[in-house]
Amino acid sequence: MDTTTRITPTRITPTVWQLPFPVGHVYLVALPGDGYAAVDTGIPGSAPAILDALARLGGRPDQLRQIVITHSHVDHMGSAADLVDATGARVLAGALEAPYMRGDAPEPPVVLTAAERQLHERIMADFATAGVPPLRHVEVDVALHDGDALDGWPEPVRVLHVPGHTPGGIALHLPGSRLLFPGDVIGTAPGGGRPVLGPFNVAREVAVASFRRLAALDVDTVCVPHGEPIRTGAREVLATATPEEDWL
Repeated sequence: MDTTTRITPTRITPTVWQLPFPVGHVYLVALPGDGYAAVDTGIPGSAPAILDALARLGGRPDQLRQIVITHSHVDHMGSAADLVDATGARVLAGALEAPYMRGDAPEPPVVLTAAERQLHERIMADFATAGVPPLRHVEVDVALHDGDALDGWPEPVRVLHVPGHTPGGIALHLPGSRLLFPGDVIGTAPGGGRPVLGPFNVAREVAVASFRRLAALDVDTVCVPHGEPIRTGAREVLATATPEEDWL
């Protein structure tokens, strides 16, 4: 799990690129003019690879203007503070997540199924072996709520409050391009990209309800943080998902 390895950006749409990290993908979005936004930041230590990927797209550090963090887990906010130091970008996150991200309150514990416990133990062991740096907390400049819109993006962006994985997780829906950033509510399974409920939830039934809310959207592309993105036909694929049965 070497976050210093160069990450090759994968184009998802004309304005969205995936940075496929081993744990916790990051997405870069081209903003009108010469700016960029990042959706999530990977685990601690990922900032150099993110900035290198930005440079490979022709961007400078000071052109990263927004960092949108879907929730406070370490593989999503892990490099936010380092990126802010390097770029001056503003951090946007769900209002209920802000206390955890600032370090003002402890994250609520996740409730693990047996299958999730095995995965969690393996990931934590990999982090220890790789020497992942400690998490740095970060200030949240803009606290987001359900129904908010993001400024400065190339098309309208609707913020959705999707609790269950964490209390204040958010998803981003771009109706014009029929694209969704679901946070960890939705992932895809290895081999075939079957959509699954994200593991490590604080309230599993609430997370399933959030999954169902997102699955009802008119989307074609889902930029998941874990697994392969759903590149086409996402609404039809999500309609066949069975999140109630995942990770049991």
